Amino acid sequence: MLRFLFLSLSALISTTAHAQVVQTASGQVQGSPHNGGVIFRGIPFAAPPIGALRWRAPQAAVPWTGVRAPVAQPKSCLQNDYGWNRGDFLIGSEDCLTLDVRTPSLTGKRAVLVWIHGGSNRAGGPNDIVTANLGPDIVVVGVRYRLGIFGFLSHRQAAAEGGGASGNYGLMDQIAALQWVNRNIPRFGGDPARVTIAGESAGSQDTSLLLASPAARGLFAQAIMESGTPGFGLPFRPLEDALRLGDQLDWLMASGGDILRLREMSAPALLAADKQLHDDALEADDYLWLRTTIDGRVLPASPDRLLRTAPPRPVIVGSNALELDLPGGRVRRDAFIAKAFGRNDAFARSFYKASEPDPEPHPRLGTLDQQIATDVTFRCPAGTLSRLLAATGSRVWRYEFDAAPGGGRTTHALEIGYAFGDRELKPGLSLKPYWVNFITTGNPNGRGLPEWPRFDGKDRKHVLFDADGATIRGDLRPEICSKLERL
Repeated sequence: MLRFLFLSLSALISTTAHAQVVQTASGQVQGSPHNGGVIFRGIPFAAPPIGALRWRAPQAAVPWTGVRAPVAQPKSCLQNDYGWNRGDFLIGSEDCLTLDVRTPSLTGKRAVLVWIHGGSNRAGGPNDIVTANLGPDIVVVGVRYRLGIFGFLSHRQAAAEGGGASGNYGLMDQIAALQWVNRNIPRFGGDPARVTIAGESAGSQDTSLLLASPAARGLFAQAIMESGTPGFGLPFRPLEDALRLGDQLDWLMASGGDILRLREMSAPALLAADKQLHDDALEADDYLWLRTTIDGRVLPASPDRLLRTAPPRPVIVGSNALELDLPGGRVRRDAFIAKAFGRNDAFARSFYKASEPDPEPHPRLGTLDQQIATDVTFRCPAGTLSRLLAATGSRVWRYEFDAAPGGGRTTHALEIGYAFGDRELKPGLSLKPYWVNFITTGNPNGRGLPEWPRFDGKDRKHVLFDADGATIRGDLRPEICSKLERL
């Protein structure tokens, strides 16, 4: 009897372990039990972009033999240390094109969330998003992509190699990851026909650019964009302007314009050079890789033109009542307003009373500089994007988020804990059920939630998510946003 029990237990353990091994197109990967499901971390979706593959489109992952063991913490993509991202900086590597998958079960056909992390396209990682428990009906995927100078630099010789196109390698990585999902996610219990792409900040910008890119069509069904648009209110960067950043790098590294020499240079030296690159269109170069480059391949035209001809898809678009401080600080306010509003500069200065002493901070919207920065960089571009997408036939739901623990002001990225974690707006209500509904059905409404009406180009309704719950409101800051048409 004891021997029978031992053999039965051994068989159960073997079956359980075998059930956590998945055969992908490149090889077998083993997962680990996690919160009622299975989690797989650090699965390669492309070859390491090192040496001769630096500043090239991602190549197919190198197949492996045997079972790839679970990874407790995959490497983040290489990045400088900006303080807030120190954890990712410490584990940074050029060999980083991997993704994570959490599934409730390896069988079935569930909706899939593909998360694209934020960090100004120069830092960060998906990290713990894959541990988010969105219930039994959603598979979660977190993607790593090349950052900063490695992910978004354009160079003249790379353009010659690429038929005239160069840059946006980080976006190419995201497309390669979506192609991996399309091929492999059924083996993890996911449905490739029900993929939602989503991101926050730079991840939201990249999500919107994937909506625009012809190269990403057919790889996802819908999108969630939290605090980020195709341009963050900045003018799009023509390829020639982008190539001049490559010229700056050539001068800094004394490479003589030879990309082969740059590919041989040390990663730390290139990271140091990244901090010295400058774009005259910006008031602060920490937005350097957020100014969208029209590279000629991923984005063959400006994102607004591409979005007008893209297939309509359900989307959630939103921003927070208070996001970030003014790029460049108070000393750059006048230049920031002038560049953002152009011929409407005088109206904007009058609206903000920019020539008068600064008022006391608004209890919800923050200082005057924070209001200007949130309007120009986040709130108004989100409205422009919502109108553009609604005009193409996309079903659009727009929100503004204004909640914080203890009743304080919201901040950039604070909504993530409400959308994917356990934070509540008020007892019994959070963003999470809306997000889950949208991912699984293409509509955030249902299951007894307060109504969230669709956005259209007429009344432009949105929902305000705050400590009172979900309140239907009209157009957001129309007086000033009507003067700013940038994405």
